[in-house]
Amino acid sequence: MTKCYSGAILAAAILSILSGCQESSFENNHTLDKGKVVEETMTPSVYVDPAIDLSSNQTTSIIIEFKTKPAKVAVIEAEAKGIPLTLEEAKKNVEESHLTFQKELHELLDKNQIPYTVRHKFTTALNGVSMELPANEIQRLADSSAVISRISLNRKIKLDPPILPFGQL
Repeated sequence: MTKCYSGAILAAAILSILSGCQESSFENNHTLDKGKVVEETMTPSVYVDPAIDLSSNQTTSIIIEFKTKPAKVAVIEAEAKGIPLTLEEAKKNVEESHLTFQKELHELLDKNQIPYTVRHKFTTALNGVSMELPANEIQRLADSSAVISRISLNRKIKLDPPILPFGQL
């Protein structure tokens, strides 16, 4: 059972890294207009899982992934780009992203008396949280956050164990 969850978390981390590569290549694109370089000024929007019914007022369990990568991933990506980054600095960045998110929750949800519960804090395979809040508040949270990269519906994933040849049991 633990292997199933580890595999799912690893798959999520790999997808996160790959999507980060695509985003960074998008961010580096510039458009030429009459000899001038026009840079993209809008920040990429937060991806919200289309499986979430954003019009519902039902409490929904979601997983929020932050823009800041987990510490070990950030160090590997920085090293690949030739940017110096220590593991301690990367861990500090992860903690700062969680503190910023807590402040955003307070400003947006607590002050407006919107019920929510943070169930788990993720810092290793992905950087983010799992939480529950009314589905109709998810888009507002996504639009007002500086740290959120994506919001996905929290669902259980079951992986079937590989089928081994008869003699290898």
